[in-house]
Amino acid sequence: MVLFYKKRGILSLVLLLSLVLLLPLLTGCQRSRTKTGNVVNIYNWGEYIDPSLVKQFEEETGIKVVYSTFATNEDLFVKIQSGGANYDLICPSDYMLDKMKKAGLLEKIDYDKIPNMEYIDKEFLYQAYDPTQEYSVPYFWGTVGIVYNKTMVHEKVDSWDILWKEDYRRNILMMDSTRDSFAIGLIRRGYSLNSEREEELAEAQKDLITQRPLVYAYLVDQIKDIMINDECALAVMFSGDAVEALERNENLAYVIPKEGTNIWFDAWAIPKGAANKENAEAFINFMSRPDIMAINAEYIGYSLPSTAGKEALPEEIREDPVAYPDLSLVDRLEAFKDMGDFTKVYNELWQDVKNQ
Repeated sequence: MVLFYKKRGILSLVLLLSLVLLLPLLTGCQRSRTKTGNVVNIYNWGEYIDPSLVKQFEEETGIKVVYSTFATNEDLFVKIQSGGANYDLICPSDYMLDKMKKAGLLEKIDYDKIPNMEYIDKEFLYQAYDPTQEYSVPYFWGTVGIVYNKTMVHEKVDSWDILWKEDYRRNILMMDSTRDSFAIGLIRRGYSLNSEREEELAEAQKDLITQRPLVYAYLVDQIKDIMINDECALAVMFSGDAVEALERNENLAYVIPKEGTNIWFDAWAIPKGAANKENAEAFINFMSRPDIMAINAEYIGYSLPSTAGKEALPEEIREDPVAYPDLSLVDRLEAFKDMGDFTKVYNELWQDVKNQ
């Protein structure tokens, strides 16, 4: 660069020095636009939004979306806690939102900037993960149940017990997830899926170890495709994945076991110190509009926390008992809570199961 300007004499050198002096000011202006201008940095689950809606938001608002994804709640927590990336909007699950709130990692939301909050049903507000309703806006919810192949399973499926039947040895898919797998072991015995009782956890662990030889694989994302391809008889699956699986394979069915299950919630939240907080709130408001919620839900397959959004869906989706089950028929529905330091106990017990 110096040689380039030497060929143009003193005047060019003066101009170069002037540019060097101005560079910090120009960079500062650019940084200012990134922080308070037309940008929103979003960190969400993979395949958890209709891409066309991102484009529509940008066209309607002029705000550019920088979109990144994570695979687990724990990955999200580590990223935000470490401060290694500057995100304006995130989408944690219930227990993780609670954990992040306790750790001081979230901003309070200005609901005056989110008038479409009126379309969120009251029953989904003031949940245990955000009892004061200051830090979140519900996005999707769902259940965990059993998807089974009717050509391979010829008995009534209504209990978690079927996942322990020798008849289905190496034909069962379980989730490679500490909390989800232990939830099944605990609920099956009538215990809370947030149990901290040593004897209850020991029973659940013993059952999971007993089940281990019957399990074909412990997976998460791959479960759906395996079931769609008629490769296993039984699988533990999230309701939203089940909706898609049943649409693509008429041999499949979904049931919430009679002992009860986990009901989960995912919600929008804003990390502490977000540079573009108002843009994040604008995005939340956009995604909470009934017509937008319906487009997104039809694409994703999960359940909306909004009657207005649900009414904008096609009838076959509105009346789908997998996506919108009659929860009054389920004896026990329980959401995960942040277990704090006790999470280490769960992780150690689960590792023992996997090592068998």
